[in-house]
Amino acid sequence: MASIKLPDPLARRHLLEGQLEAGRARAIGEAYLEAGREVEAIDFLSRGQANESLEALKTTAVERGDVFLMRAVSKALDVEPGPDVWTRVAEAAERAGRTRDAETARRLATIDA
Repeated sequence: MASIKLPDPLARRHLLEGQLEAGRARAIGEAYLEAGREVEAIDFLSRGQANESLEALKTTAVERGDVFLMRAVSKALDVEPGPDVWTRVAEAAERAGRTRDAETARRLATIDA
């Protein structure tokens, strides 16, 4: 696969605000993932209708206990995580020493219950 140069912030904004073909959006999103820049990949993956990649990011968010990533991916998928998902995020966050994420995820688990 040819390497895709990641856009600078201004070019990124223009790409997302303009006409962007789904295949190109997916490719840019995957390039962001390869660079370890998951949150920046989400908008492009969403525009490219790359639901499999978004679901994989959702799994990553649960495994890491990453509330920010979970919220961003869930918004892109237009799906609200249920209490069971937030509880798993909280447990993973606790194991990883992410106390603030654990507290936030537990609060979200009770709000959605």
